[in-house]
Amino acid sequence: MSATVENLMSKGTIADSASPSLRVAGTPEDRAVVTGPESLSDTDLVVLVLGAARRELPALAAALGDGGVAGLARAGIGELAQCKGIGRVRAVRLAASVELGRRAITAASLEATSAMPNKDAVVAWARHEELWVLALDGRQGLRAARRVASGGIHGLHVGVRDILRIVLKEAASAFVLVHNHPSGDPAPSNEDIAFTRSVAEAALVVGTPILDHVIIARQHASSLLELGQIASAT
Repeated sequence: MSATVENLMSKGTIADSASPSLRVAGTPEDRAVVTGPESLSDTDLVVLVLGAARRELPALAAALGDGGVAGLARAGIGELAQCKGIGRVRAVRLAASVELGRRAITAASLEATSAMPNKDAVVAWARHEELWVLALDGRQGLRAARRVASGGIHGLHVGVRDILRIVLKEAASAFVLVHNHPSGDPAPSNEDIAFTRSVAEAALVVGTPILDHVIIARQHASSLLELGQIASAT
């Protein structure tokens, strides 16, 4: 995140996407009114979202980093808040803007999605699993909730580092794993237990312990901590 604005611009990570024929003088607000927000550069859009001044461009460019808007979309509030010139309030605004865009895309795609025509389609949807990380602060309050995988722990071959990468990005003090069993049986499998223990061991090394792994199955749930499958970190 230490690259200069000029380097980022030249590499296209902060793309000036405005067509030359559409560029007009004035502030980003002026250009948005005249030509529409789609004509603005990535940096201009971030400036508008944050209500920032153009003199803050270097700090915002550093926050975007080499990943550009794609990196911005992947970053969590905790990671963004640590960037110079961003802070917690602006990090929340950026994350909210990204989430709003995601929801708009999802809503648009759902409009074109065909209805489930039969029992087999419904059953296929019910088999869908998701694994989430709940990043906690020093008082064990929720700092962030991030989906790690969609499709199940085993089908996607989720690794321990996938979990810890999110935990560290969110600057969590501790975390909880949550995933669902569409079968309706909340009992952890041998793979669930082995994976959780591997995560727990690695988490201790980086100093951010796992407090529990909760498995949800319809109206029931199980806790690997309560089952004695992982040691208490408190």
